Amino acid sequence: MSDTVKDATKQTANETLVRAILVGGPSSLPEMHRIQSVSPLKDKIKVVHQGGYEHFERRSCGGDHGPEEIHFHWTMRTKVAE
Repeated sequence: MSDTVKDATKQTANETLVRAILVGGPSSLPEMHRIQSVSPLKDKIKVVHQGGYEHFERRSCGGDHGPEEIHFHWTMRTKVAE
């Protein structure tokens, strides 16, 4: 298991962060961007990628690492406004 995965669940000054796994989207999205630390209340994630944004929405809680892991599934891509 990489350090990124191990450290994805951590605590900030006032909030515990949980591991977010990004599922789907372009195959060119690097693995290192598919695991993030987020608030357990977060419903959407937007990732900058190749001149646009990949949008992911929360679909499920719990996974291989228990309730501290949330899965977000790809929903759409938008372009960066010029």
